[in-house]
Amino acid sequence: MVKTELLSPAGNMETLICAVNNGADAVYIGGKVFGARAFATNFSLDELKEAVKYCHLYGVKLYVTANTVVFENEIEEFLNYMKSLYEMGVDAVIMQDLGMISLVRRLIPNLEIHASTQINCHNDESLYLLKNMGVTRAVLAREMSLNEINELKCPIEKEIFIHGALCVSYSGQCLFSSLNGGRSGNRGSCTGSCRLPYEIYDGKNKIKTDGKYLLSTKELCSVFNIKDILDANIDSLKIEGRMKSPEYVGYVTRVYRRLIDEYYTGGNPKVTEEEVYNLKTLFNREFTKGYLFEDDIYNSKTPNHLGSKLGKVIKVNDNKIYIKLGNELYQEDSIRFCESFKGMTVNKLYNEKGLLVNHVDKGGVAIVDNKVGLNSKDNVNKTISKSLMSMINKVKPKKIAISFNLKALCNKELEITISDGMNVISEKSILLDKAKNKATTKEEVYSKLSKLGTTPFYLDKCDIELDNVFIPMSYLNELRRRLCDKLISKRCECNNMVNFKYEKKIIDESNDSVSVLVRNEKQLKLVLGKCRIYTEDYNLYKKYKGKNVFYKLPRIMNKFPDFKNENLLVSELGGIYKYCHDNYVIADYPLNITNSETVNFLHSLGVKISTISPEVTDFEMEKYSYPTEKIVYGKPDLMILKTFRKDGKYLKNNMNNYFPIIHGNYTTILHHQNIDLRKYKGRYILFDETEKEINDIF
Repeated sequence: MVKTELLSPAGNMETLICAVNNGADAVYIGGKVFGARAFATNFSLDELKEAVKYCHLYGVKLYVTANTVVFENEIEEFLNYMKSLYEMGVDAVIMQDLGMISLVRRLIPNLEIHASTQINCHNDESLYLLKNMGVTRAVLAREMSLNEINELKCPIEKEIFIHGALCVSYSGQCLFSSLNGGRSGNRGSCTGSCRLPYEIYDGKNKIKTDGKYLLSTKELCSVFNIKDILDANIDSLKIEGRMKSPEYVGYVTRVYRRLIDEYYTGGNPKVTEEEVYNLKTLFNREFTKGYLFEDDIYNSKTPNHLGSKLGKVIKVNDNKIYIKLGNELYQEDSIRFCESFKGMTVNKLYNEKGLLVNHVDKGGVAIVDNKVGLNSKDNVNKTISKSLMSMINKVKPKKIAISFNLKALCNKELEITISDGMNVISEKSILLDKAKNKATTKEEVYSKLSKLGTTPFYLDKCDIELDNVFIPMSYLNELRRRLCDKLISKRCECNNMVNFKYEKKIIDESNDSVSVLVRNEKQLKLVLGKCRIYTEDYNLYKKYKGKNVFYKLPRIMNKFPDFKNENLLVSELGGIYKYCHDNYVIADYPLNITNSETVNFLHSLGVKISTISPEVTDFEMEKYSYPTEKIVYGKPDLMILKTFRKDGKYLKNNMNNYFPIIHGNYTTILHHQNIDLRKYKGRYILFDETEKEINDIF
């Protein structure tokens, strides 16, 4: 039986070691470039090599994230990075950029590629396209339910997130940070726009809300539903958290490792109350089962770590705070007063008698200094637990079971074999004579071979065949060390080599036409006959089809009508796979088209024109690409949300910017201002422009 993989994150070597020691089957990390967590410590090339060797030594796979979009002037650097990763022996690279996937499959065909969740795979059609490209695994969109995942038919490995932070927008479909904060989520440097405060308006009227963090999500937690997930059509379970602490990664990995192992030994895996409490203490913004189980994902009250319930303030004065404890409190723990949003580290802790102590038990009254100016009774949570951190860090290093087989026969060479169950290394050495005095015993041989000390091994089995011979103990020690070193080298060895030559060819098949996205029939009539027209209204499209009008397909598709000989603007990968052969297809910017290789790959599938991402400001790529289109005016989509409150028309941030909201099967949040690059020819996106404004544009 092939077990479902447990995949853990690591932002540095210390965290990687914690993940391995706590039972990860695989670890994913990022290098200093092209990874979607630019603010994690990440790994240099030398550190990546060390990480590969460490993981492989312990039989753990290592995946490297290269899941950002790549700009034209970065292609050669990206390829050289891929060459380095392949030659150091990484087990797979997690990628988003379609052009780079196509290029790497062509130039480094033996490098395994996993499709990042940033590609937004949410249907079978997108999976078939990726499989045809040579991708071996896809990280599915976090918006998919378990029922939808179980209905997928494509025979490609499937990976899902089971724990950690969520994106409120479909992954890879968010331009909020890029167009408002100047830092791109698709480039690994998201500003976290969804964690900021907002107000919602229905026209001019502000709508009352429970909290102000309207886009902030809870933390995904699957410990309560792990059996259902393990029963499903999924190959790898992924923990989010490349920016989390070693203790967080270690403990979360440990909990899921226990639950998974219990499932495969025939048990019904159950999380304990203590484990849930510890998980909450380590980090939570409230837990949610996520869209996997169609649970609510929003916590509008706070975007911050809440911790776990500790107790209640029963008395407070200017100097001291008295807390009735529902759980134990230790000196150097950190606590938060929930309603007043104040927090502190407990440097001095007193018991009910006012004596300094290092901890107070559950049910007791703890007294702490009022360092935060608390002036009212409050609920108290624990946000950092010193004892929990200490317990997590006591985990023993992982050890690998090995066996020795030693044959020491008179007048024959000493034969010894070491094995880890997969690799076997044998040596023949000194010729053995009959013992003249005291013969070596089996107990002496076993004692020397079992002294594995600081090696990564422990002796599981030792077969010894021994005549009446003498073996120098110093020689046995040296032999054991040498064989262990050889086995370590064997487990870590990599002989990957690749050479390629990358050349760009100037294509310069430019598209000088003008197009416009309209919202209604009035707008359509005003521009009819002047340009290519896109409409999301299928009835409008059918009415005006013969007049250079295109139907803009939904951004998120789960069902695919049988279109043939239609004009289609396609925004997602499944639609590209489904419609390119029998229709006139234009690829839209949500496909994150940022380089000529992506354009040319889409062209090879049958796409006629590709729309460049609004994140591209340097259009050098166009001279190496088949026809492209750029957005030259209007409010592009910033976010696509599966669920959101339906009573608002505008989202207002603390800069007094109003972001239009469009509701439908999903929610679209538009940019608050128009892009204006009208010195170029390209696409105009209309929203609420007047007839005069539209006539002035055209």
